[in-house]
Amino acid sequence: MFHSMLAVTVAAVSNVNLRKGLAELGSGLAYGLAALGPGIGIGIIFGQAVSAIARQPEMTGPVRGLAFVGFALAEALALIGFVVFILLKYTG
Repeated sequence: MFHSMLAVTVAAVSNVNLRKGLAELGSGLAYGLAALGPGIGIGIIFGQAVSAIARQPEMTGPVRGLAFVGFALAEALALIGFVVFILLKYTG
């Protein structure tokens, strides 16, 4: 009788640890994937901006402004991913 109660207790504790571990893994994976897309996007934005400025130097001002708008929009996605990471990590 004692051994079966001990087994049930150990199973319950390991189930809680497993759920917590999977939640930690999921939250880290969510933020990693959320940061991957904006990182690639920001690289493309500024690479194309440098290319555009090299082709037409007189358009430096407008190209730079549009590049920073694109950067802000892409970075907003990374910040949203960070908020989701925090919510997954510290709730539930």
